[in-house]
Order: sequence, then structure tokens, then C-alpha cells
Amino acid sequence: MLEQQLLERLRSVTQEEQAILQGRTSIDRDLYMGGQGNTVNSAKLLSSGKLITLRPHTRFIDFPDHRHDYVEMVYMCSGSTTHYVNGKPISLRQGELLFLSQTALHRVKQAQMDDVAVNIIVLPDFFSTTLSLIGEEQTPLRQFLVDCLCGQTEGPGYLHFQVSGVKPLQNLVENLIWILLNDTPNKRKASQMTMAALFLHLMGSTENLRTEDQEEAVVLKALRYVESNYAHGSLSELAEQLHYDVSWLSREIKRKTGRTYTQILQDKRLAQAAFLLRNTNRNVSDISLAVGYENISYFHRIFAQSFGRSPKHYRDGK
Repeated sequence: MLEQQLLERLRSVTQEEQAILQGRTSIDRDLYMGGQGNTVNSAKLLSSGKLITLRPHTRFIDFPDHRHDYVEMVYMCSGSTTHYVNGKPISLRQGELLFLSQTALHRVKQAQMDDVAVNIIVLPDFFSTTLSLIGEEQTPLRQFLVDCLCGQTEGPGYLHFQVSGVKPLQNLVENLIWILLNDTPNKRKASQMTMAALFLHLMGSTENLRTEDQEEAVVLKALRYVESNYAHGSLSELAEQLHYDVSWLSREIKRKTGRTYTQILQDKRLAQAAFLLRNTNRNVSDISLAVGYENISYFHRIFAQSFGRSPKHYRDGK
């Protein structure tokens, strides 16, 4: 749970909520939307030139079906709320995070006084800068999560992290909320650095990532498997572990990610090789073996094809 003083500040009844308690029976569309559509407009919520802001979730009323023209991050400070994303129910409990892409159709059931949540409104450009701070290892799992955020996949349009028991993540979210609520020096840079650290932890906590879409869950398991078994893993071993037919699993991975299992495995191996080249003194042959390539010549060839230069020149920055 958030530090008590911060929680009490967020728990305060807003002017909008006061109007609801006094009898208003629907949300005030003018606060969120322009025209007749159901898209919540970032221009209504963000000051000019801002890429990120925070607002408490409106309680005491159902928030009807809507989409966003931004990425929304919902953090449950206390209590719980029930969300519907593309028609699927999601129970968001204290300490959990829900990311929603621009493509997601979102609805929220009425929350009560102690059901305190914050909505962090983020323009995609903010994530571009934030992710660049994490590092250069473009792993398939990282790309999948980023694509989900940016609405570039056929996936569910959301990421639900059940991370209430992960203390470092809780501390980072609390720091981010504090930064956004206060006029801190270098506010944008501080929020970007904090979000980068948060994402770094989230990408290492995908075992806490939940989805109601069974097919999506299968792909996540496959990507986690590649992250841990890239050097010696195989599609047949993965299929056996998941109790799926190899051909079906192969098709499903390609359908959901746009890449074959072999391509995903190679992406991870080469990303790890690039990381080791830049961050260790191990020789190229050792790195080739470490990431799963016994044929050193083949490793040199596919690395050059992927990065446009040899492993040695990549290490030297040429």
C-alpha cells in the first residue's frame, strides 16, 4: 500500500466525484471526450507539451465503454476495481498494474470510497524515450510487451501485472506517483528514469503477467521459455512442456507474433550475443557457444546480416 499521507491525498473526494454523490448519473463527457465519439482525448487531460500526467480514477459511478488516444497505466493503491477490456473481466486488486493500449475497449465498474486507483496517462513518445534508457537488448519478449502497449499486435490490448508482493516494483510506482503529483526539479527526466526502472523490473516479472486470453497466455509462455532456454531450447521440448501439438504451437506463435519460433530464438540469441560483446571481454567464439551456436562461421554470418557488421566491429563500435 502507498505511504499513508500520499494515499489520503489520492483518497480525497474530487469535484467531479462530489457532483456524482449529489446526484449526477453519468460521467461528464466534456472532461474526457471531444465530439460524439467514445475516445478519451489526451488533450483534455494533458497540459500542452506534457507527455505524462496522473489523475485519480473517478469513483461512485460506472465508467462506460471507451478507448484512449494514449497509453493508460492503472495502479490500484487500495481496495479493488473491476475492469472490462474488450469484454473480458479483470479484477484489479491492491498493488496491481494494468496497462491499456490505444486499441483496447475499456469499461470500469463503480468503485467505492476506499477503492483508490490512479490513472497514469502516457503519450507513446514518452515510452520511446523511456525504453531507450533501458538498454539495447531488443529481446522478443520486450518487443512483444512494447507492441502490446502501442497496439501493434492482434493481442488483447492490455497487460495485467499481479505484482502486489514485489516490493521493488511497489517502491518504483510510489516514486512515480509522488513525482507526478509534485513539482519536483527535472520532473520529466525523473519520471522517465523512474518509468525506465519500472519497465526493467516488469520485463523480469513476466511470471506475474496475467491474461484471460488462453492463446495469448501460450505465446507468453513460449517467449518466457525462449528467454530462459535460448542456448539449447527447442520447439519440440516447449510443446511437450505445454502439452500442445508441435505444429499447432508453431502456427500459433507465428500468428500472434508475426515470427516463427526459429526466428524468435535467433532474435534472442543475437540480442544476447550483442549484449555480451558490448558488456564483457569474452572472446567471440566463447560468446557464439554461450548463445547456442557451435558453428562459429555461421554465427559470424548471421550476426553480420542482423547488425550490418561483424561481431568484432560491433564490439569496437565501428
